[in-house]
Amino acid sequence: MRAHWMRWALTLAALLTPPLAVLAAPDLPVLPPPIERFFEPPLLSGASLSPDGRQLAMRLAAPGGRVRLVALDLQTLKPTVVGNFKDADVGHFQWVNERRLVFDLRQRLSGPGMADMGSGLFAVDADGEGFRQLVETTRSFVQAQSDGGAQPLRWDTWLLGVAGGRRGDDVFVVTPEERSKEKTDFITLRRLDTRTGRVADVDAPLHATDWVADAQGAVRLVTTHQRGRVAVHWRNDQGVWQRLAERDQFDGGWLPRHIGPDGTAYVEADHQGYRAVFRFDPVANRLDAAPLASAKGFDLHAQFITSETAVLGLRYTIDAEITQWLDPRLQALQAHVDQLLPATSNRLGVPQRGDSPWVLVESFSDVQPMLTRLYNTTTGKLTHVGAARPGIDPRQMGLTDFVRYKAGDGLEIPAYLTLPPGVALDGKPKNLPLVVLVHGGPWVRGAEWGWQAEVQFLATRGFAVLQPEFRGSTGYGGRHFHAGFRQWGQAMQRDLADGARWAIAQGIADPQRIAIAGASYGGYATLMGLLQNPELFRAGISWVGVTDPSMMFSVAWSDVTQEAKTYGLARLVGDPVADATQLQAASPLAQAARIRQPLLMAHGAWDTRVPVVHGERFRDANKPHNPGLEWVLYPDEGHGWERPETALDFWARVAAFLDRHLARR
Repeated sequence: MRAHWMRWALTLAALLTPPLAVLAAPDLPVLPPPIERFFEPPLLSGASLSPDGRQLAMRLAAPGGRVRLVALDLQTLKPTVVGNFKDADVGHFQWVNERRLVFDLRQRLSGPGMADMGSGLFAVDADGEGFRQLVETTRSFVQAQSDGGAQPLRWDTWLLGVAGGRRGDDVFVVTPEERSKEKTDFITLRRLDTRTGRVADVDAPLHATDWVADAQGAVRLVTTHQRGRVAVHWRNDQGVWQRLAERDQFDGGWLPRHIGPDGTAYVEADHQGYRAVFRFDPVANRLDAAPLASAKGFDLHAQFITSETAVLGLRYTIDAEITQWLDPRLQALQAHVDQLLPATSNRLGVPQRGDSPWVLVESFSDVQPMLTRLYNTTTGKLTHVGAARPGIDPRQMGLTDFVRYKAGDGLEIPAYLTLPPGVALDGKPKNLPLVVLVHGGPWVRGAEWGWQAEVQFLATRGFAVLQPEFRGSTGYGGRHFHAGFRQWGQAMQRDLADGARWAIAQGIADPQRIAIAGASYGGYATLMGLLQNPELFRAGISWVGVTDPSMMFSVAWSDVTQEAKTYGLARLVGDPVADATQLQAASPLAQAARIRQPLLMAHGAWDTRVPVVHGERFRDANKPHNPGLEWVLYPDEGHGWERPETALDFWARVAAFLDRHLARR
């Protein structure tokens, strides 16, 4: 058996350069890891067991950087490249059934092509046979079908999920029938045969945006959105759609999430101020009295782990990711694996059916990028498959902790704090240079416990990093989210300054060496931080950042629809007419001449979320008054850095900028 595994390892290693595992030297080098270790494409960036647990699909970076899809037969231990393209990387992938995979592409387009980029959709058998293009990647890239099957669907068709309990060859796909500057609506749901390419429309209410199917592949629960209203519909046993609930899109209420193999429906609903998971009876339109899963202080957005016959567990994130197993056998298995691998959080992937002994184990921590292993329940052996970033030595990384601090008005602000390598989270004074790293969105959860490239890059360069989950962030209850409404440049901003003051009071941060940084909304908050708190923030880094909230309503070249502006931004940020005075006061562009601290700004020329005019107008307004302004434009990028060479260049600039302006004087 050992020799057999060795032959497999040599075969798989031929697909990879460098090898899957790189052992760290016993003596740590004095210098931090080079920048390439953090921002080059990961070597192994995803793995999934087939439904019968007898094959493993993996996304692997090939020599030269392209990402391929590889299927490993766990009986013969033979790897097969099943997805490989010269000018694109394999993106998301999913098992359709135990023998067939479906996947899309991640293309690195530039120029106008970025505005209408489709990721395509392809299907292939795990042995490399039966390849078919199902959806165009762009309007021009279509592989002709020669077997008499249907031609690929148009480029703006997207995979929704697998239909029919992973037994047949069908998947669900969605296509917007109205896609304009006004709105994206009338989304058509179809069943798509991955072997023939033929499609059939699925009946659903108009304006549907979310669909839940039962184990037989019949769509039973649908969520619709229209003009700021959300409604939930149930298809009864007679095939008639019934409206079960309707509410404002920003109210609590409940939303359908899953239908188990036994027909039990599961929903996400409010419980003591936070989102929890409940069982739900759609016929009676009633939730269980008590939640199946809840956590005080956190909203639960659960992933359901199922077999053919039961819901096995729920996977969700509180301060870190956990799995709540409902199956005692799997709970015991989790405890055993955690005992074998005590230094990491261990995510188990189990077969949906059959008697395969293989369990996928994906392990990670704050200092350890993802490691992929296989555990054999018969032999009790763990086998190493691969590493996302084998060049990262955990001993050179900084520890991350989940903390909470009080804002000035008493609201508790969650945050993640990462200290440089070798600095303990023991509460003793550190007097470190600090970067307050502000997430984008802003109506998202910004960070989770785990290895983060940008954070660890800064930590290994000697900086403490604070990632506040300021009001308006999601994942921490309705009160926390609603407290951010129309608070751009106001309470949301004060939460960041209060975080910096907390770090000073804790002895973590040197008050003379604090920078603020972020992308998108985080870039906006960086500029406002420099304006409002020059005594705190000595330097700022803003990339793809909003510079004037009013421009989010007025700039035509943007992917934000008019409907989203009317029913979303107007309520979350402010109405461009009624709240014009407030938006003007919250505009960094309107006050650009006041910013004198060193500032690094970067933008992508083809950004359709925050068009480059945001950055250009601010640059022109600030430059005459600020000799410390540094500006960089990446001509082939959009809203974020897709190309590894861009990330390497940008973060090298960040490191040099911080070294110049936060160095101990």
